[in-house]
Amino acid sequence: MDVKANSNPTGEKSVVMQLQNLNVSYGAMRAVRDVTLDIFENEITAFIGPSGCGKSTVIRSLNRTNDLIEGAKVEGKVLYRGLDLYAEDVDPIEVRRRIGMVFQKPNPFPKSIFDNVAYGPRVITKNLSKSQTQDVVEQSLQRAGLWDEVKSDLTKNGFALSGGQQQRLCIARAIATNPDVLLMDEPCASLDPIATSIIESLMMDLVKDYTVVIVTHNMQQAARVSDRTAFFTAEIDPTGERYGYLVEIDDTEKMFINPSNKRTEDYIAGRFG
Repeated sequence: MDVKANSNPTGEKSVVMQLQNLNVSYGAMRAVRDVTLDIFENEITAFIGPSGCGKSTVIRSLNRTNDLIEGAKVEGKVLYRGLDLYAEDVDPIEVRRRIGMVFQKPNPFPKSIFDNVAYGPRVITKNLSKSQTQDVVEQSLQRAGLWDEVKSDLTKNGFALSGGQQQRLCIARAIATNPDVLLMDEPCASLDPIATSIIESLMMDLVKDYTVVIVTHNMQQAARVSDRTAFFTAEIDPTGERYGYLVEIDDTEKMFINPSNKRTEDYIAGRFG
């Protein structure tokens, strides 16, 4: 997958990813319908909305994680720097390297801290030297804000860490392969307030070097960390089919102060959802 970053002499942020009339089904069930949106470089884009509105389905479509779900079908286009990620000649493994994912529940491998972070680089670069591997591990753990807490014992099993530390380990593992985009699906849902604050600060640091997309059930979190917010909700059509769809996407400040759609206003005000 040969994709180069867009040059932008005007100084305006480039569009990194585009969804064009995205539809995702699981078997006979339509999960999301006709989602169209742009994701901009070096911004945090937050997906918010009530449970069952398709937020996680949409974020999984961005790096073809839905491919791993039996019966999933994706229609429409998902473009990464102009390349159709669902074209026949595109390798989904390479897609997931360029567009990394951190899940709701921390899922470290049953390996040491060192081997968790080194796993991806070792797979990608077959002849990675010991010193190169050590450098990648250290740099990734530093970027994830975990190095100072674990550097004295990198042989410790990843499962021995606290929940917040495990999530930062998963972030370090994701960025060790040098992705361009980092997806986070409810990354703080299982964490306490202190660990959540650490992850939020980390996101705002990582966006300097990565494009970040998060799903969050926490509207305050979206307001705190994101540059743009997309609001999704669900609807039942005349046939009785329930599906999620995008109501609107806008700058986060405008979305929370003066949304364009009444449904967004009602959701943010707590009147439904």
